Amino acid sequence: MSLTCKSSLGFVLALVSSCAGLRGEIEVARPTLKVFLLAGQSNMEGQAVVDLDHEEHYNGGRGTLAKLLDDEDISVEFGHWRSQGVWAQRDDVYVSYQPAHGPLKTGPLSIGYAVYEGNHHFGPEMELGWELGEHFEQPVLLIKTCWGGKSLMKDFRPPSAGGEVGPFYLQMIEEYRAALGSLGERFPEFAELEPELCGLFWFQGWNDIYTEGALEAYADNLAKLVMDVRVDLDAPGLPFVVGQTGNADNEELWRAQEAATLRPEFEGAASYVPTHAFLREPKDSPNQGHGHHWFGNAESYLRVGDAMGQAMVELLSL
Repeated sequence: MSLTCKSSLGFVLALVSSCAGLRGEIEVARPTLKVFLLAGQSNMEGQAVVDLDHEEHYNGGRGTLAKLLDDEDISVEFGHWRSQGVWAQRDDVYVSYQPAHGPLKTGPLSIGYAVYEGNHHFGPEMELGWELGEHFEQPVLLIKTCWGGKSLMKDFRPPSAGGEVGPFYLQMIEEYRAALGSLGERFPEFAELEPELCGLFWFQGWNDIYTEGALEAYADNLAKLVMDVRVDLDAPGLPFVVGQTGNADNEELWRAQEAATLRPEFEGAASYVPTHAFLREPKDSPNQGHGHHWFGNAESYLRVGDAMGQAMVELLSL
């Protein structure tokens, strides 16, 4: 879990050499920071419950991370998040997240990078970030840009879709740039690294079910969003992973989400991740009335993040 390139971070800008009385400088590439953009709505914000166990409001803690890791079978897969009663954090994967309300959240990957204050919730970034941390020798930065209750049709509407550009598309781009623009301030240990945008994760869709005309246009709008992000962030060929809105029983949305990834122009750079199998029963979850938030079940969010992270690693390995 350690930052394997940490010993080499006193990097060299240039090497000076001389030959037959001639002296010149040889530029050496700066060490790289692998950057990923995580975008979407409330389920990307993070609704998984860590340890709240009020009998009435949180179903006695059923389906929380704390209770799940007491299960031996689940602990085999995800027990790396708890060691001797303490929540773990990675020292090679970092997060930058500005919630819609409240202070900026930055630091090593662990619990707490959710829309709520405190350390009682998390999102797909947990296991998604774990997979990326295991894959890369270089350090990883996850930039979360997500807001609850937002549609792709209107709120995230990309420029090339025509009409009014969605304000949250613009904010997504702005927050990404702000994170990199203040990299040395937010993460002093990364100030001398060269950031490289390596991938986009998209986990959104619920609100388009209830927005007129949105489902018919979803695949086209999502494809245009990816193309526009590639242009705006100067990342041609940027790989992207789409997580199925598996908690919404809407096959038209699911088909549209997958269709966007199957377009010829995205061959080898796109992946659709089915997630419906990760939905757990309300009776086994902390938020029994919150189907739109996967009932707050921690296992659902861990498995969604794990599957999306693995999909990105596969794309980057092609």
